[in-house]
Amino acid sequence: MTFPQEPTDAAPDQPGHEPFFNIPNVVLAMLLVMVAIQVAMASLLPEKAVLEIILQGAFIPQRYAVPIAGQVGPYLWSPVTYSLLHGGYLHLALNSFWLAAFGSIVARRIGPVRFLVFWFASALASAALFLAFHWGDISVMVGASGVVSALMGAAARFAFGGHGFRRDLAHLNPRASVAQSLRNRTVVGFLAVWFGINLLAAGGFSFGIADSAIAWEAHVGGFLFGFLCFSLFDPLDP
Repeated sequence: MTFPQEPTDAAPDQPGHEPFFNIPNVVLAMLLVMVAIQVAMASLLPEKAVLEIILQGAFIPQRYAVPIAGQVGPYLWSPVTYSLLHGGYLHLALNSFWLAAFGSIVARRIGPVRFLVFWFASALASAALFLAFHWGDISVMVGASGVVSALMGAAARFAFGGHGFRRDLAHLNPRASVAQSLRNRTVVGFLAVWFGINLLAAGGFSFGIADSAIAWEAHVGGFLFGFLCFSLFDPLDP
């Protein structure tokens, strides 16, 4: 696996005409998977099949408060598969927008294989914190928000350094340590806004975009994982 040492996403003869989102293939593939699943659930499959997909694929904390016997499959895979399911097209659209923005930056830096491993690990981390707050609940969690939050946390370690944020060059910035990141005023401002929004969500404010509670615990779990553990996935020297 190789990683770019020079910005190759923009055509050299058209430096001012890069698309707003120049999405790496691995990010585009994940977007297409999520869209295909949502279209199938919303328009193609019978209600019984949709309910079975949710039962098998969503993250349900109650699974882990009872013996594993009889539920081995979803017990093992739902801490990851929930990140591919969504509660509707608006939920999907919001996650897709931020995935395209922050996922593209991270994917350019770490490559497709590491990106998929990061997705898997951040989904687990998000589910773990949600489980810690909802042990034994029958609540149902779906959505890529935890993974997207992890990508935001990872991007905070490098995307705002150097000469400031540039979407075409941000993936080439040196990686800052956690302490250095917390001394960067841009990063601190980003963290303040992000945690402020999730604090409101923890208080029950849905921003008019959700019919059910926002899984802020998964967001926080994902963000902390991405921010604190990104160096484990980063192939570039700090």
